[in-house]
Amino acid sequence: MAVIKTSNLTKTYKGVNAVDKVNMTVNRGDIYGFIGANGAGKTTFMRMIAGLVTATQGTFELLGKSDHGGLMEARKKIGCIIETPALIPNMTAVDCMKAHALLYGKIDEARIKELLDLVGLADTGKKKVKDFSLGMKQRLAIAQTLINKPEVLILDEPTNGMDPMGIVEIRKLLQKLVAEQGITILISSHILAELQQLATRFGIINKGILLDEFTAKEIQAKGFTNLEDYFIQKAGGK
Repeated sequence: MAVIKTSNLTKTYKGVNAVDKVNMTVNRGDIYGFIGANGAGKTTFMRMIAGLVTATQGTFELLGKSDHGGLMEARKKIGCIIETPALIPNMTAVDCMKAHALLYGKIDEARIKELLDLVGLADTGKKKVKDFSLGMKQRLAIAQTLINKPEVLILDEPTNGMDPMGIVEIRKLLQKLVAEQGITILISSHILAELQQLATRFGIINKGILLDEFTAKEIQAKGFTNLEDYFIQKAGGK
């Protein structure tokens, strides 16, 4: 079953298509690696799916819903980190989680404890978020997205700027969420090799155009590990 399906989805700014007639399918259980250089259109695409900007043209389905009311309901079942994580610097991890939980109308302290355990932040005590490492902040942001028990996560470059150990921690966490909770993930990056150890399917976007979609096996068989390799092969080079 497709949890995200777009048809000619387009967003135009000042006459330029930031996203240009994208037809993408993300199936239930996928970790879909959305790959493209900075400015390729990844964030704009995710913002449309999340309802943060309105599409100029085209349509999309989210969890099988495409009408306005259906999309509003479906968005209650997704969690998003788009661009900068929404964290409150002077709060502790627990208080950040409580503040986020209020967006859904209820503070469930058992759920908050469960999620902080899951992301390895249960013992941060009174330490404030402003003193967290980048990896800790990203794990806290992921914990926040899980408050509402989502079916889908949309993560915009969640490992950007992190050290190798932090990247491994995020990768293991996301794999655990898929394996144990059946969550579907759309995750973007400008580094193909970074997602090759995580994603099950890939889409490559350039200048707003979705150029190709591959399974993990297909992308391995083609032998490219970065965007430069991909474009050389596409151009017929070696």
